[in-house]
Amino acid sequence: MSSYVSATAADRREMLAEIGVSSIEDLFADIPARLRLDAADGALRLDRGRSEQEVYEELRALAARNISTEDELSFLGAGMYDHYVPALIDSIIGRSEFLTPYTPYQPEISQGGLQAMFEYQTAISELTGLPVSNASVYEGPSAVGAAGYVAKLTNGRRRFVVSRGVHPHSRETLLTLSRGYGMEVVEAPLRGGATVLPELDGDVSAIVVQQPNFLGAVEDLTELASAARDAGALTICACDPLPLALLKSPGECGVDLAVGEGQTLGNRLDFGGPSFGFFTATEALLRRMPGRIAGETRDVDGKRGFVLTLQTREQHIRREKATSNICTSQALNALAGVIYLSWLGKRGIVELTELMVKRTAYARARLTAIPGVALLHERPVVREFALALDAPAGRVIDRCLAHGVNPGYALGTDYPEHEDGLLVAITERRTRADIDRLVDVLGAAVAAERANVGAPA
Repeated sequence: MSSYVSATAADRREMLAEIGVSSIEDLFADIPARLRLDAADGALRLDRGRSEQEVYEELRALAARNISTEDELSFLGAGMYDHYVPALIDSIIGRSEFLTPYTPYQPEISQGGLQAMFEYQTAISELTGLPVSNASVYEGPSAVGAAGYVAKLTNGRRRFVVSRGVHPHSRETLLTLSRGYGMEVVEAPLRGGATVLPELDGDVSAIVVQQPNFLGAVEDLTELASAARDAGALTICACDPLPLALLKSPGECGVDLAVGEGQTLGNRLDFGGPSFGFFTATEALLRRMPGRIAGETRDVDGKRGFVLTLQTREQHIRREKATSNICTSQALNALAGVIYLSWLGKRGIVELTELMVKRTAYARARLTAIPGVALLHERPVVREFALALDAPAGRVIDRCLAHGVNPGYALGTDYPEHEDGLLVAITERRTRADIDRLVDVLGAAVAAERANVGAPA
């Protein structure tokens, strides 16, 4: 029995000539040699197979190397946050009608899934203050990149102005995608924790900001959006959804596209994912949005029903003219998000955010009373804030970790100008006693480093 070969040698030569390379190996020239298979015959050498028991033992040993937020007192944030996830969420998303279905192309048998999408869209629109939401995308940085493409399609301009306060992963994603469609990306600096826009000219397609920004500062979205509008540019805002319960919504501030990471809505940390990204916009941008949109309708008997109203991606039909290549949303994770919002309710989400604001203010005051610890900026904050340490941040963190406390994120990882900065996140899971514990451990660590007492414990 012979194998099916999709292309002949002549076909391959013709295709290689068309794209301007001489061999298939040329296509992999950018991959370092050390990462390539170097077997002479191209065969992949694998170890012998292992028994189920051996595989289980090895995976258990690997898992034991992880440290979860159940095992240490964590104040780590920087885009992923340790919020409480109610048992109700697992009990619903684990049901087979939600856990197993694929894309609901057949509305007559997919009413539950379509209704869940519709309810999710409604909740996200209410949070962001923008009228149109899709049924989710992969995660926050992807949403920022997709929003940039929408802006480019809308006005055809060639430059993005991106705040340095936007999450580093989102900036990297936008930069990578922008190269594919010929856009220039320039950075707007931070001053006193807030974004300072350069003069915007007629080449700027959109400004990209974050609320609150990566340093935890609440931005003046109204002013930023007004400056963009005066220059004929769009405003893209990457939002943290929970603070929107208290802050003025992006829609009220004049933002055109509000996108972001949905992990905080009923999704656990899970060592970085999966989660989901949300994507909302004004009605004028509806037909350029990525992904799909579920809509409400009436059937022939006048009964309420749900359908897939829009699928702008459709690359299998429109090919290179498609506005998106997103084939699947994170529907199960987005479902967890809407269950979480429903569980909290309109008043509950406000109370949760108010609690975080109070505990964050308490933590901010107590930590800055430590000698050698100061605020990196004095902007208003909600759940996260940045500190400047008069000691090497990495060594301070190591000392704290040795005592079972993760004090936060080392800002020098992404912001060399804040080499000894520390980003601290406070969620409802961090009690006042937990904050007091952080104060004691961090204070001792900073004092030891300032006195240069030995190596981190």
